Amino acid sequence: MDSLVSYIVPAFLVAGSAYYFLNKKKPVLDPKEYKKFKLVEKIVISHNTAIYRFALPSKDVVLGLPIGQHISVMAEINGKQISRSYTPTSSDEDRGHFDLLIKSYPTGNISKLFGELAIGDVMNIRGPKGNFNYTPNLVREIGMIAGGTGITPMLQIIRAVLRNPEDKTKLTLLFANVNQEDILLKKELDDLAAKHANFEVKYVLNNPPEGWTGGVGFVTKDMIQQSLPAPAQDIKILLCGPPPMITAMTQATNELGYDKPRAVSKLEDQVFKF
Repeated sequence: MDSLVSYIVPAFLVAGSAYYFLNKKKPVLDPKEYKKFKLVEKIVISHNTAIYRFALPSKDVVLGLPIGQHISVMAEINGKQISRSYTPTSSDEDRGHFDLLIKSYPTGNISKLFGELAIGDVMNIRGPKGNFNYTPNLVREIGMIAGGTGITPMLQIIRAVLRNPEDKTKLTLLFANVNQEDILLKKELDDLAAKHANFEVKYVLNNPPEGWTGGVGFVTKDMIQQSLPAPAQDIKILLCGPPPMITAMTQATNELGYDKPRAVSKLEDQVFKF
């Protein structure tokens, strides 16, 4: 009997460990089916911007979102089902929750709804979505141009590169905003740039304060030429921001000799539009 117990107990422990290991990394996202996730925390960044933290089914599971991809958020507003795409600022290194950085607009649909959420409310989410799936050392150098909340896919990639000592990719970010107080997550970006030699961030403001030493106005061809990698087979330029900005940056990169991006970007494209 004792010998039987000696076999059963180890077998039980091995089975239990295997179950825990397999389930703690099991992604909960579904690309076709919307699932409900509960808001558990709201971290206010500014008067109209916050990080919304949603709980996953258990503290050990991950969202299951590849680096560079996004999710779809759907809600019924005025009798119509409306969806918008967002990139979490968290990753699968974060267990038990995921974070969305959202700027709420008075005339927005989903973004306005986010601003009205209370702790305990749920949102319908599915994914992954998108054609960009980052892998370590994908290219030698990545240049990024972001405007406003367009920082979210860039930050996701920046964090992934910089937390991996084997990833030698050089990153340069041009981050455009209207006012200095609009610069989202500036402290984190500055801290990352100070700690990592392969990451540099440059800010551009439409309305700079007195004494501002960064870029002024809109992102220009000269700024791109001076700060981002020149056209080459082993570089990428990533764009994310308001549609007028993306249109202008698409034209600017094309005139500078980068490959012309297609309407719907693919991973192999030299210039990728999120």
